[in-house]
Amino acid sequence: MGRPVQYGGQAVIEGVMMRGPRESAIAVRLPNGEIEVTRIGLNTWASKPIFKLPLIRGFVALVDSLIVGMRALTFSANRSLGEEEDGGGEELGFWEMALTLGFAFGLGLLLFVGLPTGMAHLLRGKVTGVVWQNLLEGLIRLIVFFLYISLISRIKDIQRVFQYHGAEHKAIFTYEAGKELTVENTRSFSRLHPRCGTSFLLIVVVVSIFVFAFVGLQPLWWRIVSRILLMPLVAGLAYEILKFSARHLESPWFRWLIVPGLLLQKLTTREPDDAQLEVSLAALKGVLDSGQELT
Repeated sequence: MGRPVQYGGQAVIEGVMMRGPRESAIAVRLPNGEIEVTRIGLNTWASKPIFKLPLIRGFVALVDSLIVGMRALTFSANRSLGEEEDGGGEELGFWEMALTLGFAFGLGLLLFVGLPTGMAHLLRGKVTGVVWQNLLEGLIRLIVFFLYISLISRIKDIQRVFQYHGAEHKAIFTYEAGKELTVENTRSFSRLHPRCGTSFLLIVVVVSIFVFAFVGLQPLWWRIVSRILLMPLVAGLAYEILKFSARHLESPWFRWLIVPGLLLQKLTTREPDDAQLEVSLAALKGVLDSGQELT
């Protein structure tokens, strides 16, 4: 017998996606009010032994989550609008997926690498030295990150997705507590979870400050390229910190590590209603019913 699976997922359009070791389950509230649960097999490339090594597995998990998440969002958008009546959803082709992920990566690099690095570089005459320049760049990156989260959280449609995000966390907490997966049991749990992707992204931003401090500041093109090249290492370190802190929540010395991420989740989650909790539980049960209890 292996270690118990740590289940996770993400909010999608009018639903929740939960994933296990080999399959994901997407539960979507259809226009007629019914809940549809669809199981989709996961690609095995990310499960190869070499991709499970410390540091490497963090960046692999990030890329894999982006691919699986993008497909789940596309599928849920079609089903919530009543499209693809055969239940198959619309599958993104290779080039569509590549272009979509490329655009997402490009926008992320522009906002969280190019903009902070460029602004810090422009202020190099007033803020000098590698340490202070990296602290300034990290501060600007944090501000951009918080502003981005704050702005999108004001969009009405995004707020509804954030409600499903909270429902996802509550369902996972209920399962981890060994409670029966009912709406009544799920209501009382927190919508803030220590293994959330929001916490991971915040740790990435903080870790980048320390990692980039070992890279020179000149010229600007190298400063930007070095950030991009070091991103797999940053993601790997952030992943290990997140997993380690989540395993040691009973220790007061490590509990403080998750506090900033939990506070940030107050922006990226909302309290769900019972109908949304029902959808989230349906997704979790869809994964559990597929026999993926152990890995």
